[in-house]
Amino acid sequence: MRGSAHEIGQLTEATAHSHGPNDWEIVERVVAGQTRWFETLIERHKGLVARIVGAKVPHEDAPEVAHKVFITAFESLAGYRPVAPFENWLATLAVRACCDYWRQRQRQREIPQAALSEEQLAWLEAAAAQDAGARSMAGFEAHDLLDWALGRLSPQDRMALTLLHIEGRSVAEAAELMGCSGANVKVRAFRARKRLRDVIAGEIDHRGV
Repeated sequence: MRGSAHEIGQLTEATAHSHGPNDWEIVERVVAGQTRWFETLIERHKGLVARIVGAKVPHEDAPEVAHKVFITAFESLAGYRPVAPFENWLATLAVRACCDYWRQRQRQREIPQAALSEEQLAWLEAAAAQDAGARSMAGFEAHDLLDWALGRLSPQDRMALTLLHIEGRSVAEAAELMGCSGANVKVRAFRARKRLRDVIAGEIDHRGV
């Protein structure tokens, strides 16, 4: 494929026509060297990528991660085949980019280590047990607490738990997005919930609560 990933950053803002080539036809054009058609794919699907990434990484880092998703898509476009909708393929890339983000955060040891109050620990215990009452805490604080707890998981286990138990996706959907089997997703989600309970129990023991 001619062109480079750098060209993505030079694409101008434009609105995709409601009547025009479908995604696969555009992919063929981009792969053939008409790289500016990739702009249309960005315009069509930037909302999807923003929603996926925005739900899985901190707000301030979401634009950069979303940009990386489209760079990866551009570089991998020659390998796309229309056996599934283009948006499904792109969503899978977005989920993998989020996993990569958390993997890098773990290496950089940027996971927050803030001390938790007894009330926060109780909320996390209920959340790990999927107690509906756990959602009574203010949304922003709840999000921070979940980030604190989820930060103790591996990126893949974190993603499985997020997709199944936070976003409410089916096992089949999560498996497609993560690029693995449904059995693998179930194992990861089970392991993640156990790890969360262990983390919370360890914090409680440490405090002598």
